[in-house]
Amino acid sequence: MKPVVFDEWRNKTIEEVLYECREMLEDASFPTVRRWREGGGLVVGHFQVAFPEEIVHAAGLLPVKVRGAQVEAVQADSRFGSYLCSIIKTSLELALSGRLELEMFVTHPICDAARNLAAVWGRNFDYPCQILYLPQNANSGYAAAYLRGEYDRLKRSVEAIADAEITDEALRRSIAVYNENRRLIRDLYAIKRELPWLVSADEAYALVAVGGLIPREEHNELLKAALPMISNRDARPQDRVRVVFEGGFCEQPPLDFIRAISRSCYVVDDDLLIGLRWIIEDVTEEGDPLMNLARAYLEKSSYSPVQHDLRKPKEKMLLFRLRASKAEAAIITAAKMCEPGLEEQVAYTRALDAEGIPYFVGEFEENMTSFDHMEIQLETFVENILFS
Repeated sequence: MKPVVFDEWRNKTIEEVLYECREMLEDASFPTVRRWREGGGLVVGHFQVAFPEEIVHAAGLLPVKVRGAQVEAVQADSRFGSYLCSIIKTSLELALSGRLELEMFVTHPICDAARNLAAVWGRNFDYPCQILYLPQNANSGYAAAYLRGEYDRLKRSVEAIADAEITDEALRRSIAVYNENRRLIRDLYAIKRELPWLVSADEAYALVAVGGLIPREEHNELLKAALPMISNRDARPQDRVRVVFEGGFCEQPPLDFIRAISRSCYVVDDDLLIGLRWIIEDVTEEGDPLMNLARAYLEKSSYSPVQHDLRKPKEKMLLFRLRASKAEAAIITAAKMCEPGLEEQVAYTRALDAEGIPYFVGEFEENMTSFDHMEIQLETFVENILFS
């Protein structure tokens, strides 16, 4: 019997549910992980962006999205050079400080810092620390077969930790659970696009992000309870600009940063925690589950600065996101010292200029605490659109 790790939200109003999600999300002691471990469960942490959690889930382990935190990198700072994004340091700090205990850690070669994270992590802990090598050429005819091999290698490593075989049937059951989860998240984002006054960007973020800390079955229960309550909220539309937020694919802005944006705009779509929404259609449940997951990553997926796919030019995908959500403007951001994010800003702004779409450019860091300056600038940007 798997332990229930997050039940504070049950039998509460939607405002109380959202409060409990925010509290859990901002608690850097990871109480859900601690409760899972106290119940005898094992934990696999994985770094941003996309990760096949179904493999870990099928073994009966808890996959946890390691996305940094608003903590000071007291111990981790000495393990890295100065000019690195914050998420790399704070993610390791969570482990070094004992806040986050794992049986395995997996990162990806999405950038130089993330690729090197496994080696640095592994020098400090005796559990397995690996790199999951996602295809560098997503357009190759061999990409799916290659990725299936990587997923199989990951599967064998997880089996060694779980001391149990991961069967194809167990994988199919996990795929079904995650398919339901992705459908529910798509339903939440549909509300954001069509009726954004019913759920603010920070509220939707809290509902989605908590899924990276709890078993997907629990997250599904939470979403199935929350979505009807959101739809039945007594709220009226306000005179706000509809915007798309771009730049939250890896390091995450503070929740207060997202809340500050929500006070001025309706954020009708975004790439925040895109890894939890990377696959945009149901993964096929029949046949070879590992190949199905590999093909879904390549062929049924969103876009990101850290995946190079000629079928999905980032600037064209951004324009599509804007049009599909009927957005009037874009907020183009990047985490400080994030090379992939900063590089894409150039392509994004050129595409927006060519289409005559207004945009606001900014940057963030997960440990930001003051948002007044950004909020004033954003309010001026919004007023220029509303009254032009």
